[in-house]
Amino acid sequence: MNIINSDIKLDFEDVLICPKRSTLNSRSEVDLEKEFKFKWHDKKWKGIPIMASNMDATGTFEMAKSFSKYNMLVAIHKHYSIEDWEKNHEFVRSERGANTICVTTGIQDLDFEKLLKIMQIYPNLKWICIDVANGYTSRFEEFVKKIRKIFPDKILIAGNVVTREMTEQLLLSGADIVKIGIGNGSVCTTRKMTGVGYPQLSAIMECADAAHGLNGHILCDGGCQFAGDIAKAFGAGADFIMLGGMFAGHDESAGEIKEKHFKTGEINDYGKEIIKTKKFKLFYGMSSETAMHKYKGGIEKYRASEGKTTLIPYKGLVENTILEILGGLRSACTYAGSKKLKDFPKCTTFIRVSKQHNDMWN
Repeated sequence: MNIINSDIKLDFEDVLICPKRSTLNSRSEVDLEKEFKFKWHDKKWKGIPIMASNMDATGTFEMAKSFSKYNMLVAIHKHYSIEDWEKNHEFVRSERGANTICVTTGIQDLDFEKLLKIMQIYPNLKWICIDVANGYTSRFEEFVKKIRKIFPDKILIAGNVVTREMTEQLLLSGADIVKIGIGNGSVCTTRKMTGVGYPQLSAIMECADAAHGLNGHILCDGGCQFAGDIAKAFGAGADFIMLGGMFAGHDESAGEIKEKHFKTGEINDYGKEIIKTKKFKLFYGMSSETAMHKYKGGIEKYRASEGKTTLIPYKGLVENTILEILGGLRSACTYAGSKKLKDFPKCTTFIRVSKQHNDMWN
């Protein structure tokens, strides 16, 4: 028997945050740092709860070194070798590194062996992210239990899921933070290829409600296109937010800068057509054909690509994007009357809309 859930589910584009009377005099008064306590141990962490994704374009050591200046997080991608880790030994062993770096692992045997080696070399690291596309398998749940048993004092992130029931199950299995999001990334094609997914705003609200009832946390993974979407995610109850596409294309992102030449249709003083050069960086999903050829030698016969490959405009230093995001978030808190990011969800009222932006000059 087919079941249809007819309740309305919303995404970031379906709502705006309603402004409220505020006692703040300036955006500079907003405190974006939060201190977290976790479900399974006595570890605490204080910082701005925004994390660069564990994609190989964004989960880099260079990104982590920049993020550490702002007390933010980076999920280092799992394809770095032990030698790559050792090349960044000084930073990884530092307190800055330990507060910023989250070690990513899959659930395959080779992933597990590498995780053990990394944590043996760098016992100071506090964060582990167990990352799979489909967090609904019993194998994944058992792996979470195993990692919690081996590393009882680490901050453990596990996902991805989008429903309250599985959020609760992963928390009970040993996760401190559950990663929320399926099919909503900028270079993800899971929804096109499988028809599976869940509108991200509703997923955050429902999973946050489930997690907070068990003294757990959630991380919003994917779906944010603008700084305003990040504000909406925090307002909906997300404790942490992971970004991929917004942090791709920078100097600290992996990949070479590529140049493309465009005809402008304009003529210079010498009668020749003006040609402009623009810079780009390659960006692709970790389930894309590009990623699978790079790390696995091709696509296995039993599966299909679920990711895009694209060129995105080169953006320079990631610091510029960080400051833009944090500025937008402070402004959102000011509009909602929240002096601290931790109070923002209590100050947030959403209104449903049929239009978000005036795109006349886009």
